[in-house]
Amino acid sequence: MRTKPSETRSNTPTATMLKIVVVNTVIEREDEQQEEAQAQIARSRALRIGLLQAGYNVIASIPGDIYMSERIAQLQPDMIIIDAESDSRDVLEHMVLLTRDAPRPIVLFTEDDSQSNMAIAMEAGVSAYVVAGLQAERIKPVLDVAMARFNADQRLRSELSDTKARLAERKTIERAKGLLMERHHLSENEAYQRLRKQAMEKNLKLVELAQRVLDVADLLGG
Repeated sequence: MRTKPSETRSNTPTATMLKIVVVNTVIEREDEQQEEAQAQIARSRALRIGLLQAGYNVIASIPGDIYMSERIAQLQPDMIIIDAESDSRDVLEHMVLLTRDAPRPIVLFTEDDSQSNMAIAMEAGVSAYVVAGLQAERIKPVLDVAMARFNADQRLRSELSDTKARLAERKTIERAKGLLMERHHLSENEAYQRLRKQAMEKNLKLVELAQRVLDVADLLGG
């Protein structure tokens, strides 16, 4: 039986759907005979060709200057690609601030193979750090891996956040339960049932009722 198109559809954005901003930190030099300059020019060219051939939606190419953060905030891309000089720490510092509240995958292409700079980049939230030897046909696989890694990292962060929230809720309920046990000479189960009953009567979550109990106790001086 032939599969319907809708049955093979994925939630992952396709290349044409993905909005990409390229941040260029490469400074053009008059002396293009320098080996480093030639490597940077070749990398930038391969990057542009690879993005074009893969059909990515590059919505802007911007310099890594003081206005970079403002431009990215306005453009709201799905992914940021940094075409970097060997030292891109200033750009990465801006990225840390920019993606703190609006996380998005960042891919950095560079000729810098310094382990310390690579570590700084990864700590800044870079999903893929690609050094040298960039070929146009490698662009899409690299970006696919970066997106997958970013999504996995976001899921992990969400799970950790949920776990912390549940532990905090449990601690609040335990404190309220202990307070009722002490003041009303209740067993642990009796204190829990009283909290649960009052929460149901007031149409509140158990943790919300527990927090109210603690707030009242604090108001009355413990």
